[in-house]
Amino acid sequence: MAHGSFPPQILPPGSPADRVPAAPPRTIFVLGPEGGYAVPPRRYTLLFGRDREDVHVPVGVDDPTVSRRHGILTCTGADRNWWLVNTGNLPIELPGGVLVLTGHKRIVEPGYTPLVINSSKRRSHLVEVRVVDGDDRQPRSTTGAETVDPETVYELSPHERLVLTALARRYLLGQDAFPLPLAWEDTARLANSSPYAAKSWTHKSVANTVEDVRERLHRRGVRGLLREEVGEPVGSTLSVNLIRELLRTATLSAQDLELLSGEE
Repeated sequence: MAHGSFPPQILPPGSPADRVPAAPPRTIFVLGPEGGYAVPPRRYTLLFGRDREDVHVPVGVDDPTVSRRHGILTCTGADRNWWLVNTGNLPIELPGGVLVLTGHKRIVEPGYTPLVINSSKRRSHLVEVRVVDGDDRQPRSTTGAETVDPETVYELSPHERLVLTALARRYLLGQDAFPLPLAWEDTARLANSSPYAAKSWTHKSVANTVEDVRERLHRRGVRGLLREEVGEPVGSTLSVNLIRELLRTATLSAQDLELLSGEE
C-alpha cells in the first residue's frame, strides 16, 4: 500500500492491538481513552498529553500530574523509524519496567507497545502504540480461540527448575510487593529440603546452575543477564532479570512451588 493512500487520520476509541486497518509498514497507531491517531511513516510529530485541545491523543485529561504535552512520537521520514520523546514531568514506563525520563528519547520497535504514565495519585494512564510491521498489517482477532501457551517458554531440566523455583520462591508466593531472589546459601538449603532433589546442592553448584541458564537465555537474545550488560555494582540484578524473564514467559509459575518441601 502506498503512503499516499493512507493519510494521517483520527481513530475512534478501541484498541489498536486488534483493530488496526490495512496500512503501509511502519505506520504508527496511537490510542488513548478518548480515541487516537494514525500516521504513515513520513515526517511527522504526533503529540499526546492532558491538553485535549492541543494534542493528537488526549490522556489523563482529569489528572493535573500528567503534563499538557507529556510526550511526542516523531518520524523524520528518512529512516521510517518512530521515536518516543518524553516532554512531560513524569516518566513514561515501557514493558519490562523500562523508564523513559524527561528529555529522554527511545526508538519504538515494530509491534505493540503500551506506554504507561504512573501518576503520583496512584493512578496509571495508558497510551497504546502499534507500529505496523511487514507481516503484521491486519492482526487476526482471537477472542473466541482457546488459550495457548506463550510463544517463548524456555526449556528447563528438572534440576534447573528445582533450583530456579527455590531462587524465585518469594516471587512465586506473591506475598511481597517487592520480592528479591534468595541468597545462594538459602537457595541451596531450600533445594536440598525438596523431596525431588536428586543431588546435594551447595551455594557454588546453585550459582553455577543459575549461570548456565542465564548464559543460555542470553544466547536466545535476552538482555540484562550478563555482568557486562548491567554494570557495577551488580548485586542481585542478574538473578532479578532472569526471574522476571522466566515469570514473564510463564516458564516458571506458582505451580512449581510443589517442587519445594511443604510449599503449596
